[in-house]
Amino acid sequence: MKFKSSLSYKECIGHHTLLYGETNTKKTYYTAKFIQFLIESKYFDLKDISILDFAPPHSIINNIKIGGKIKDFYKNSVKCNNLHFKGEIIPPRLNARNIKDLYENACKNYKKTFKILKSFNDNPTSILIVNDISIYLHVGNKKLLIDSIQKANTFFGNSYYGSSIKTDFTTLVSLREKRLVEYLVKKIEYSYSTG
Repeated sequence: MKFKSSLSYKECIGHHTLLYGETNTKKTYYTAKFIQFLIESKYFDLKDISILDFAPPHSIINNIKIGGKIKDFYKNSVKCNNLHFKGEIIPPRLNARNIKDLYENACKNYKKTFKILKSFNDNPTSILIVNDISIYLHVGNKKLLIDSIQKANTFFGNSYYGSSIKTDFTTLVSLREKRLVEYLVKKIEYSYSTG
């Protein structure tokens, strides 16, 4: 289903929602808007809103705009229950010169994202927000992700799903990512393509 910017965020409460699409299609922006709705509605305790931000910092690599954190789009998101890891996420494909670099980057990202997913699973809240799910999916296990999503009464997440980020040696990682995002699209209640 195609995402419409007129989507009523109120209708997402009590449901699981996934946005997926190419780079630069406002996935993180709309996710931040949902958090803004949650905070400004004042119906929710901020401690009940867990944010897992897997996105690399905003940058331009090979003329492709990538990344961007939720707090870049909505500063008050820092008031929620943000689960953190040390360091930053590495854009695994764009920061790799060869397949060895690619897998090293993906594994470093996995260790960070696994840690905070596990932390959420051990102490879930009623609302879960995940920015840039595909970073975890490069080598991560879909079962842990699905378990996390199912523990939340309301889930809102986004994932890269496209073809703009690729090189000759990234085909296998890109295929795995694509297949797992398609799995999530079928599994998650409301899934919207952002283009």
